Amino acid sequence: MRDYKKLRAFELADDLAVAVYKHTWDFPKEERFGLTSQMRRCAVSIPSNIVEGCGRTTHADYLRFLDIAYGSACELEYQISLATRLGFLEEPSAIELSQKCSETARVLNALVNSLRKIGS
Repeated sequence: MRDYKKLRAFELADDLAVAVYKHTWDFPKEERFGLTSQMRRCAVSIPSNIVEGCGRTTHADYLRFLDIAYGSACELEYQISLATRLGFLEEPSAIELSQKCSETARVLNALVNSLRKIGS
């Protein structure tokens, strides 16, 4: 079993999830079951899939869950953009979340690419 706590990708994803929760706290109440919920579920999906992948026994399963985490990071990037354009996120918050999300996605992508080379 792999130790997800040692992965930089997990640290970044965990920090991103906490930041998304904090920054979506003041979204309009009518968005509680809409964009607020979607962004939070997406943000939590990233570290959760990293952790689940680390618990899998095969290299292929590990990569599959990291791929899912990466996809969730890409999805969240769009949701941050949408929330900003709808006026739910102020520019400083949007910039912070976008940077955290981009870095998380970049590190995850690098991890996946390096693992694919090892598995080849």
